[in-house]
Amino acid sequence: MNIQSVYNQLHETRIIPVLKIRDAKKAVPLARALQEGGLPAAEVTFRTEAAEEAIRSIARELPEVCVCAGTVLTPQQAEQAVNAGAKAIISPGTNLETVKWCIAHEIPVIPGCATPTEVEACMRLGLSLVKLFPAEVVGGVAMLKALHGPYSSMQFMPTGGIKPQNVKEYLSLPNVWCCGGTWLAPDSALESEDYDTIRALAHEASELCR
Repeated sequence: MNIQSVYNQLHETRIIPVLKIRDAKKAVPLARALQEGGLPAAEVTFRTEAAEEAIRSIARELPEVCVCAGTVLTPQQAEQAVNAGAKAIISPGTNLETVKWCIAHEIPVIPGCATPTEVEACMRLGLSLVKLFPAEVVGGVAMLKALHGPYSSMQFMPTGGIKPQNVKEYLSLPNVWCCGGTWLAPDSALESEDYDTIRALAHEASELCR
């Protein structure tokens, strides 16, 4: 899968579940529930020790799911995630070493930006898709509208504070490629392996995109 194909799958999915997986054994049933609910993509954050194995399991068992690695802070983590099967690298900030590593290895990378300066730094590296993070904290919809003027060619993946009540407003903007959402796999549902609830949340989210 080439870089544009990965970006296209994220764009088609529109709402990307952001997952914090503590038990790698739950990764595949979780990803399957999200896929069955209409969301065949996910960002597995490197915030737990289970992240690498979770990505590897999803990539192996559900190759049609676009599994990405999130909260990637170093080139070493990026390499670790890619070797596990991650199809894209997503980070909370613009770590130039990590971005350059991904570009050199032809890996889709979506670095976090919170300022025009970071957006311009990513543009200079040839990127056309970045993550606005933490979206609601740094201005949300108003910030994206302001950025669209000088950076009309840049697309954004806002994450942080996105929820069912505001996601449609984000997705209606011309410079929003997709949104990251943490509400799709609540800790309580994942802990109790309540995949029916997760599937229902994914279905509701996918309906919001229509």
